[in-house]
Amino acid sequence: MFELVEPIGTVTFSDVPTEAFLALGMRNYWDGYFAGRAAPLGLAPAEVVHAVFYNFADGEVARHIPWVWGKITPQEAIAVRERASAAALRQAIGELADSPTLARIADLATRAATSAPTEGRALYAGLRALDVPEEPVAKLWHAATLLREHRGDGHNTALVTHNIGGTQAHVLLALSLGMRADEFGRIHHLPKAQLAAVIDGLRGRGLVNDNGKLTDTGRQIRERIEDLTDELAAPPYDVLNTDELDELITGLEPIATALQAADN
Repeated sequence: MFELVEPIGTVTFSDVPTEAFLALGMRNYWDGYFAGRAAPLGLAPAEVVHAVFYNFADGEVARHIPWVWGKITPQEAIAVRERASAAALRQAIGELADSPTLARIADLATRAATSAPTEGRALYAGLRALDVPEEPVAKLWHAATLLREHRGDGHNTALVTHNIGGTQAHVLLALSLGMRADEFGRIHHLPKAQLAAVIDGLRGRGLVNDNGKLTDTGRQIRERIEDLTDELAAPPYDVLNTDELDELITGLEPIATALQAADN
């Protein structure tokens, strides 16, 4: 489900929504990112957004929150994000946007996305408080975003459970992909001394060896985190019976394929 839902939710971070936010006075991509994604939390301070988003380095959120709220309100950001994300999704999937089955798929995805408990899932809860769009493409995007952030909140729980901080999580991911931490897109810009200290901390726990590679223990920790994330992401789909879940999967597959093709 992650592979089918994630491409729909992440159209939010593509060119069309970015340009829509820039047109409203945002200075760069990250202003629009934080305005749109944090908007369901209301006028939460940077410290709260940092805690909920979990994996940004110290100070990164504060470069954008609360500055963006001097240019746009959270309510306006929610509306811009929904409108532009639906437009981006429609553009990317082409004829599938007008498929007679899309409304049914959007309804099934929405049933799943609005069925899970909100306790302990701050960003998911914020999204659940929003109105569900009526237009099918926007409704599908909204459902995918709910499911994505439900999973993300659960992933943060898995990281906390295993005492892995946000920057540490990026280091583990980079090393699992065979990359050096200072090559990885989300953290390559951090000061070398800061990254070295994070890696030293992981080395001290036996998760990274002297050559800067993951140890067996490091790989096992990361696998346990991913397995727990999957387990915690499952409850929304419990509301669907087997036939409905199969129907949802069948309907999402060509959409995910079209989005993948659009990215290439």
